[in-house]
Amino acid sequence: MATTLPEPPKIERDRLPSQGSGNGGWRNLVPASADPRQVKDYSPPPASTGIWVGLAAITMTFAAFTSALVVRQGGAPDWRHITLPPVLYLNTLLIVASSVTLEIARRRVAAFMGGLKDPAANPARWLFVTLFLGLSFVAGQTYAWLQLKAQGFGLATNVSYSFFYVLTVAHAVHLVGGIGGLVRVVGKLNKSVLRRSTLDATSRYWHFMGVLWVYLLFLLWMKL
Repeated sequence: MATTLPEPPKIERDRLPSQGSGNGGWRNLVPASADPRQVKDYSPPPASTGIWVGLAAITMTFAAFTSALVVRQGGAPDWRHITLPPVLYLNTLLIVASSVTLEIARRRVAAFMGGLKDPAANPARWLFVTLFLGLSFVAGQTYAWLQLKAQGFGLATNVSYSFFYVLTVAHAVHLVGGIGGLVRVVGKLNKSVLRRSTLDATSRYWHFMGVLWVYLLFLLWMKL
């Protein structure tokens, strides 16, 4: 009776040892002459991930403030409508202009980091303009608070004034955080250690602050 021998096991081609490999012959791993960072799966930079998480948290915070304002106004017979200080409209122009100057700065800094360097150009110039506009916005907000307080409209005068102070101060505090981010970007740029992801994350945060202020101004104008 004939005996049938089993077929020898097949060896997968992907597991055959290869000449010059630094990983025991396994493919799709790190070649001996390659940089390990070039073969890793792509993952977003920590700065990009962190900024989106932060913006989501800020959005939820101001959404809660908005909900509280709407509910409180609807059930408050003592609600007093106020005239917004005119400087708030000037502040709106300042923060919108700062987003424009920051976008100009981002493009020029990105070109500078990409090798298109003009010895006569200062890539941080528009960043300083943005910083000036941001500080002017905070100064304008402070003037609006002092103006209302001088007229006798303090935080505890009426619930409507309380919401005005809470919303505007909360936004100003977050904007100061953005100013700190811009200062950090300028410092890293001057030391030639600025990363593109850091610049982009700071720009997203600042633009978000501008959009948030326009929303808050419309909300205050409609509800207060």
